[in-house]
Amino acid sequence: MKFFSYILVYRRFLFVVFTVLVLLPLPIVLRTKEAECAYTLFVVATFWLTEALPLSVTALLPSLMLPMFGIMPSKKVASAYFKDFHLLLIGVICLATSIEKWNLHKRIALKMVMMVGVNPAWLTLGFMSSTAFLSMWLSNTSTAAMVMPIAEAVVQQIINAEAEVEATQMTYFNGSTNHGLEIDESVNGHEINERKEKTKPVPGYNNDTGKISSKVELEKNSGIGTKYRTKKGHVTCKLMCLCIAYSSTIGGLTTITGTSTNLIFAEYFNTFKEMFKCGKTKTVQQKACAEVIKQEYQKLGPIRYQEIVTLVLFIIMALLWFSRDPGFVPGWSALFSEYPGFATDSTVALLIGLLFFLIPAKRLTKTTPTGEIVAFDYSPLITWKEFQSFMPWDIAILVGGGFALADGCEESGLSKWIGNKLSPLGSLPAWLIILISSLMVTSLTEVASNPATITLFLPILSPLAEAIHVNPLYILIPSTLCTSFAFLLPVANPPNAIVFSYGHLKVIDMVKAGLGVNIVGVAVVMLGICTWIVPMFDLYTYPSWAPAMSNETMP
Repeated sequence: MKFFSYILVYRRFLFVVFTVLVLLPLPIVLRTKEAECAYTLFVVATFWLTEALPLSVTALLPSLMLPMFGIMPSKKVASAYFKDFHLLLIGVICLATSIEKWNLHKRIALKMVMMVGVNPAWLTLGFMSSTAFLSMWLSNTSTAAMVMPIAEAVVQQIINAEAEVEATQMTYFNGSTNHGLEIDESVNGHEINERKEKTKPVPGYNNDTGKISSKVELEKNSGIGTKYRTKKGHVTCKLMCLCIAYSSTIGGLTTITGTSTNLIFAEYFNTFKEMFKCGKTKTVQQKACAEVIKQEYQKLGPIRYQEIVTLVLFIIMALLWFSRDPGFVPGWSALFSEYPGFATDSTVALLIGLLFFLIPAKRLTKTTPTGEIVAFDYSPLITWKEFQSFMPWDIAILVGGGFALADGCEESGLSKWIGNKLSPLGSLPAWLIILISSLMVTSLTEVASNPATITLFLPILSPLAEAIHVNPLYILIPSTLCTSFAFLLPVANPPNAIVFSYGHLKVIDMVKAGLGVNIVGVAVVMLGICTWIVPMFDLYTYPSWAPAMSNETMP
């Protein structure tokens, strides 16, 4: 028994060693760069999925393993850990810091709840719709970073309001304070004693009250942690995180400029029940929650100068993102036509982020010996120390590890090797080719970047379509759409990483939910390509712009 207890204690250490040793024959036996990169990929993916090591520590493994296998030099791997995404993240975090410092997110959240109500279904629909709409015109990363702080504030306000209502109702029914429903703000040292006191029966409680109190305490002690009052609150936080991540990705699929994969495809092509209870009367608890929300909003008082400036900068950032290169009209980036593609969303984010350190928030005054009050300096909207407390450096490393791994797959030839394995597909029916290619790009894009995946597969799938004399769009459109279905891992795409940084989700949560979304996404694409997409683009007809095929090459 003692032996098994030691195994249980050191299970993570043993799992790490076991994984490294079990997969080791792959590079030793095959001795190719592709096999060595595949070994690195499997080790990193396994540790990410199981969280045997901290995610950010696992993300540093490519910087160790890729140079050791001779796939990429250390300097080149290191450069992958700081990309354009990180500059965008820094600028957006400056905005988020100011929003939360001056409580603008709380004002927006409370106002939104007052307008929509406390029904989680309606709130989820509202956030998903607005996020998807914004993602149609802004980058997926920018959209997720803008919406997530507001969604987080909305959820926390609802949870706090429900807690206050429940406590008030219990006090009313029992004539005394129900300690079992108090929010536990204890530190670790006093947590056990306070919980013991809360489980003691209170004089005057009836049996029903005791059951309710015990139920709440059970939920609090069932592994949820002190961060969430109940399991419902935790699930609500998870729901909001996932809906923001997924809708920011899905919304980008609908327009050419919505996501980089669509832009790459366009360039390549040119060169070649609860929710619908509108009329139902609100429950007593819902009315009470709405009243608490209203009172909380009134406590904020009139909007302040700092909030107005932050809101203005927020709007300016969104407008600059939208107008940089809308697609249907020339954007302001056309002013720098001499340097096309140099200015990106990160350029806008950094410009606005810099202003938060410059614009005065309040004057700093002092009293002179004569009693006169004079200004000697000013305090900016945010300080560097405040920015550092908000900046998720661990997520920056996590995403950097994903970029490094993607670069390793390209440098080693592993991506090309996978692509070449598609060549025998030419003898299969067209619909089966679409299904297989869609599943492959959906799987590969979880560990490789979306642009890298679509850039790799477009030149492979186009000749394949020509070889079997099928309209290339019949295969390329579904493959392009499925490239954006990166829902499984925090490192799969930046929106996933941003919502993961709020701490409500575990990797296994994203895997469970993302797997279902991936399957549904591929199914919807297959259904669309086999029904209404075909007549819309006349995909059954071999187009005149495609290379002419001789009779010998036709099936």
